[in-house]
Amino acid sequence: MRLLVTGGAGFIGSHFVRTLLAGRLAGYEDAEVTVLDLLTYAGNTANLPLEHPRLTLVKGDICDRELVGSLMPGHSAVVHFAAESHVDRSLDGPHAFVRTNVLGTHTLLEAALHAGVRTFVHVSTDEVYGSIESGSWDEREPLLPNSPYSASKASSDLLARAYWRTHGLDVRITRCSNNYGPYQHPEKLIPLFTTQLLGGLSVPLYGTGLQTREWLHVDDHCRAIHLVLSRGRPGEVYNVGGGTGLTNRQITERLLELCGADASSVRPVADRKGHDLRYAIDDTKIREELGYRPLKSFDTGLAETVAWYRDNPWWWRPLKEADARTA
Repeated sequence: MRLLVTGGAGFIGSHFVRTLLAGRLAGYEDAEVTVLDLLTYAGNTANLPLEHPRLTLVKGDICDRELVGSLMPGHSAVVHFAAESHVDRSLDGPHAFVRTNVLGTHTLLEAALHAGVRTFVHVSTDEVYGSIESGSWDEREPLLPNSPYSASKASSDLLARAYWRTHGLDVRITRCSNNYGPYQHPEKLIPLFTTQLLGGLSVPLYGTGLQTREWLHVDDHCRAIHLVLSRGRPGEVYNVGGGTGLTNRQITERLLELCGADASSVRPVADRKGHDLRYAIDDTKIREELGYRPLKSFDTGLAETVAWYRDNPWWWRPLKEADARTA
């Protein structure tokens, strides 16, 4: 069995690949894995066990029709992580998000259809639902994205569903809440604040800090993706939540404590344009249909994540230095 994992050198994709190659995903213990990744700033070969005999890394663009078309045959399934994913970057440069997230997904769907790929798992985000004042979204909610990033992901979701409905391609879509864990690029909130605080620097808190997100450890997310790949239904969408909703201010307070800093390290900054106030998803469907349960408590997961960044500055310091050079 061969799996094509797009964006497999990124944060979530590489965790999925490492977990799979470690034999921790039932039914895929001997699977061969092809990672297709453009290795932009968010893709990192240090995230992967490059010498593993069942891993093949291909540097390439998911928008490259010739490359994708030649690579796709022989793979039984695609797990599609590759995406531009940082909201702030989408505000300044939306073109890259439309190109990668929409056109890139279309290129993959076309190639998978013509190569006879059995299953296509499209990894998406809860941000496609927009912002919700109270309650939580289930999979039947309309898509009301508010940023170029989430709009491009919503577009790719709809394309994926269309290939199931029109062509019969076995597409399964997951929409997850905010992920955290080791190997996450330090542009995202938890690794950004952690690495800043560990370096004795201040952290920028948007607006009032009352924006609420639900947090999901990357390992729980990858277990959910495996369940959808193994036992999900064609054409279905599965929300994947972590069950812990916290404001950005509450996250900041916990990180201050874990990093040995105090409130003087917090630097208020102007809020992001169109900043969604609250995300919350109802993941009853994946729990009842596929038996999903998050296993990592947030307090444990956050402490372990901070410890990982404390112990592995060799991994994140070059990334922050590269960002500083291009700022």
